[in-house]
Amino acid sequence: MVDETNGELDRKLLELLVCPVSKTTLEYDTEKKELISRAAKLAYPIRRGIPIMLEEEARKLED
Repeated sequence: MVDETNGELDRKLLELLVCPVSKTTLEYDTEKKELISRAAKLAYPIRRGIPIMLEEEARKLED
């Protein structure tokens, strides 16, 4: 989960999470508070400290 006070994502959580579409690792965008899948070109939102790992909730990344 994301610590709302400082915007940090738990490192252990980031190591465990993978993109549900591509099954690849994710990057955390601290500015936009999103988890980025470069392989699937999707950005998963984090709401109230909880990553929303649903493809239909993800934002498509531009090329």
